[in-house]
Amino acid sequence: MSALDPLLQRPDLWRGDRGPVTARPGVQTGQPALDRLLAGGGWPRGAVTEVLADRLATGGLGLLLPALAAMAADGRWVTFVAPPFVPYPPALATAGLDLGRLLSVRAPSQGAKLWALEQVLRSGVCGAALAWPEVPGAVALRRLQLAAEAGDALAVLFLPSVAAAQPSPAALRLGVEAVADGWTLAVLKQRGGWPAGPLRLRA
Repeated sequence: MSALDPLLQRPDLWRGDRGPVTARPGVQTGQPALDRLLAGGGWPRGAVTEVLADRLATGGLGLLLPALAAMAADGRWVTFVAPPFVPYPPALATAGLDLGRLLSVRAPSQGAKLWALEQVLRSGVCGAALAWPEVPGAVALRRLQLAAEAGDALAVLFLPSVAAAQPSPAALRLGVEAVADGWTLAVLKQRGGWPAGPLRLRA
């Protein structure tokens, strides 16, 4: 028995001659085809998800609404950090989101956005936090990942597609393109699973 054997038997260590490690059960997306594509069967809990897209604007929020509604129904807060639009309450309520569990945080700078997002994630009362920052650096992304783990929260960053060229500790990276009646997406990276797609989803 070599000194490496105990390390190689760890369930969270992936080896090239084995399949991916088993992912923790995720938050169902409300789209069964997408759940089947994602390790854990949904959005990763206690982790950062990056939605990489250009000109997606507010439409990408629709991908998250079923999961956000479920978290709010469980009594956890849903927070938007510096959204590039004014949230439209009637549409959110129609999607099933309890508006009494929704917070929207204003932040005037990149540093303020990342600080606010980290505090919300680490709080332990937030089920999901969504943010639209400039592309964060590696240190900031790592801090957000640790905060999401500490608070057992779903963190979603909406970033431009050029961010795909930058390494990231995010548990999930989705490349998303808005189309007339929904989205086309591909899993670029996921913890506990392989890249996959493309997948066409209707709104």
